Amino acid sequence: MPKEYRTIEEVAGPLMLVRGVQNVTYDELGEIELADGEKRRCKVLEIDGGNALVQLFEASAGINLESSKVRFLGRSMELGVSEDMLSRIFDGLGRPIDGGPEILPEKRMNINGLPMNPAARNYPQEFIQTGISAIDGLNTLVRGQKLPIFSGSGLPHANLAAQIARQAKVRGTSEPFAVVFAAMGITFEEANFFMESFRETGAIDRSVMFINLANDPAVERIATPRMALTAAEYLAFEKNMHVLVILTDITNYADALREISAARKEVPGRRGYPGYMYTDLASLYERAGRQKGKSGSITLIPILTMPEDDKTHPIPDLTGYITEGQIILSRELYRKNVLPPIDVLPSLSRLKDKGIGEGKTRADHADVMNQLFAAYARGKDAKELMVILGEAALTDMDKLYARFADEFEREYVSQGYYANRDIEETMEIGWKLLRILPRSELKRIKDKYLDQYYEES
Repeated sequence: MPKEYRTIEEVAGPLMLVRGVQNVTYDELGEIELADGEKRRCKVLEIDGGNALVQLFEASAGINLESSKVRFLGRSMELGVSEDMLSRIFDGLGRPIDGGPEILPEKRMNINGLPMNPAARNYPQEFIQTGISAIDGLNTLVRGQKLPIFSGSGLPHANLAAQIARQAKVRGTSEPFAVVFAAMGITFEEANFFMESFRETGAIDRSVMFINLANDPAVERIATPRMALTAAEYLAFEKNMHVLVILTDITNYADALREISAARKEVPGRRGYPGYMYTDLASLYERAGRQKGKSGSITLIPILTMPEDDKTHPIPDLTGYITEGQIILSRELYRKNVLPPIDVLPSLSRLKDKGIGEGKTRADHADVMNQLFAAYARGKDAKELMVILGEAALTDMDKLYARFADEFEREYVSQGYYANRDIEETMEIGWKLLRILPRSELKRIKDKYLDQYYEES
């Protein structure tokens, strides 16, 4: 039986100081029992001699310093895992909230996970089809990759996240595919949107959802992505599944880190965020990948809203350092009703060349992708010139490129949230658009592919 302490010294916001403790360790779970028998949970943030600074998971209201007792449980926070988690919805601490029964765990896993040894990693190289042309055709997602989506306040990243979760699959394999979806600090309305969207399309059958609402405690928000990644590690490395993890919204997670750091009176770093935010984010992102000798994998799509659409804000800035590229959503495209509003030029998937080509997508993929990028960039330049100098100042070729840019946004990027295009359809749309331009302009595509696809109409 764990020893009980009645030595609560003070409670300040989400923090509580307990004096005279013995053999208590960092990150250990604790239980506070109030005078009326109610129990609340906490975890150890700091040990200083015999003093333990603990953080409460629930509200501190009603804790009487005289009559409340604390006992420490001798273990870190754990998640009970089992294959029965698929098709279930949990809160940020891993408790079922879908009205179903408790999970009977096959085992319990520490939610902090174990960092993957770089020498034990396999290189990401298999194509994951999301059914979204702007990603599959131009910024390809590869199995085992970390590819964040940078959004802005009010942009439809929730719709895009739900679409990827519904549509994503590894082609050419019968191995099981699962989605682990974790939402942090979202409104009830958003939570409802995700749950309904998953249920309607049947995607829930292969999904595990963790939902932490905006009115839940900040400390639960910090546990939520770790719960999700622990479930993903179990499904990937013990049950050999391909797992896609979607975390939204990392900005709410970082704000919770800042809130707790301020409560602990730590010296703030950039914009008030703690100086260790980089290592904290890395401890999440680096749990994705592939391991040698195991057929399962974790592919990670963290979604974050950039405060004031600022790419240099600490959260997108640090995320960009740790991950392999980014998909950027554009307010300008959203205003033009291009859905999803993916801005393909500043977006980047650093591993895309590993997941495309013969035997993976199609032999002409790399050439077509480079040509589309080049033509779209020139078309956008022509359109800017048109705004400044008027259409009369443009050459006939520039007008053709400007038309290409408009068609590209309307046909290739804009597909709505329910169109699921396979890679062949995405490639055909690309060729159809390139036929707007004369063959002599397509300098980035090998003649053998031009002979094969350009003349077809």
